[in-house]
Amino acid sequence: MPGGRLTEQDRRHIASGLAAGLDYAQIARRVGRPTSTVTREVARNGGPGDYRADLAQRATRRRARRRIATTPQRLSETTFGRDDEAVREFAEQFAALMVDSGLPRMAARVLASLFTADSGSATAAELTQRLRVSPASISKAVAYLDGLEVIRRAREGRRERYAVDDNVWFEAWSDSARTTNRWAEAAERGAEIFGATTPVGARLEHIGLFFARLGRDIAGGPVDTAAGEHALTVIAALVHAATPLTPEQLAAALDWPLDRVTSALHDADRHPDLADPVAVRGNEAGAYYVVARPDRLTTAQRRRLARNAS
Repeated sequence: MPGGRLTEQDRRHIASGLAAGLDYAQIARRVGRPTSTVTREVARNGGPGDYRADLAQRATRRRARRRIATTPQRLSETTFGRDDEAVREFAEQFAALMVDSGLPRMAARVLASLFTADSGSATAAELTQRLRVSPASISKAVAYLDGLEVIRRAREGRRERYAVDDNVWFEAWSDSARTTNRWAEAAERGAEIFGATTPVGARLEHIGLFFARLGRDIAGGPVDTAAGEHALTVIAALVHAATPLTPEQLAAALDWPLDRVTSALHDADRHPDLADPVAVRGNEAGAYYVVARPDRLTTAQRRRLARNAS
């Protein structure tokens, strides 16, 4: 179920999808999960080339047995009738996820504590009492989180209050997309320098294609079912026409409102996985057409196909 833990069957579907050459968005649709869940699962368990469902399942069980100790004290200022044990267990699991993602243990505990406080904030003294650690440990963790810009500091009389930044996940997602795109651009540049038909160039081109696809999956975001169907209909119309068509021509041919066609074209461009293995392109005259998706074929493959066609 979306949002729940991945099951062993989910992991088998992920492994088979990777073996079939599917991208993360396609695999996510197969298992009914967000693309980000599949991306993290694969990255955490060896990457697309070494992912194995059985090993990933065993690793998840080992991680589940590792509990980060927290105080039996209440984690939030007001309970609202909550189960304190359930709140405490969630904070442990939340912190454990952050540790698995590379965050230092104490920084993860502090961040989890802030997230599970209704105010989203705490002073150093409150964190020390809540987590039952030394003030020095809290100071070091806060400095680390402040350096990552995931918390904010505010003066409260003679004390400082630390608050979680509500935009932290959006910023992290945006940074991840930018970093992924930089990897893709660097690899593509390297492939051009070494030559796509050389061993080094071919290796770099494959790396560039992987990161380019991952970057699009990250940046694309979700698309609802109706919008996806409209985009697919427009793509099918362009394939059938086999010639560039303007939005007005598409609207007339499909008997659709013009704004539905333009929205569908926008979605097809923003979510390239919808059109896979083709891509929608526009020309200077404002007409649209479809081409083979460039990241499905390497330079060497395109050259061989061109020779066969001639």
